[in-house]
Amino acid sequence: MPNKLAPPDSQLSTLEVARQLGMAVRSVQLMVDRGELEAWKTPGGHRRISRASVDLWLTGRQTASGPRPAAPSADSPAHADGCVLVIEDSKHYQNLVALLLHEHFPQLEVKFADDGIAGLAMAGQLQPRVLIVDILLPGIDGATLILSLRSHSQFAASRLIVITSLDEADQAPYRFALEGVTVVHKSRLVTELPQHLGALLESAPTPTA
Repeated sequence: MPNKLAPPDSQLSTLEVARQLGMAVRSVQLMVDRGELEAWKTPGGHRRISRASVDLWLTGRQTASGPRPAAPSADSPAHADGCVLVIEDSKHYQNLVALLLHEHFPQLEVKFADDGIAGLAMAGQLQPRVLIVDILLPGIDGATLILSLRSHSQFAASRLIVITSLDEADQAPYRFALEGVTVVHKSRLVTELPQHLGALLESAPTPTA
């Protein structure tokens, strides 16, 4: 682990890492607590994070999500409708959402994150037109993730759909985060998700070249 004698250019503050990853400072602190990032404290009590560990974490997430496709040329319609980021830990529902989007919106680029921490980082990098988020996630639960997204002006143009297996009564603890958000129960994904996504895409700004 780095120590307090590490060169200044090899260390970052918690705030700097949060800005780089597009996360809340608390999310970065949780990553340090879980050992996902290397960190130490200065004699003055300030936390410093290893730049190398941040780069390694980003590389690992990009590898896990697969290579990004090349940017389309001016005469190519590929991914013309922009990017949708799906933050869902179940491979079954990842596959189901992928099939639905491929069938109904073949021009969309679809990316996946398996947990809330990775989802925040990828959202900051990709600036998706629409985020599809499970309300129950490892790392950061969906409600906390939604509040984090809303606190960043960079996501103001992104639209949000929450998917969940929770019934109405079980969603009550998350109401504070779900106000004004489209919620689709997982049992109705096939019938409702394409309709809601289509409506949000119409209201979301189209990405410019």
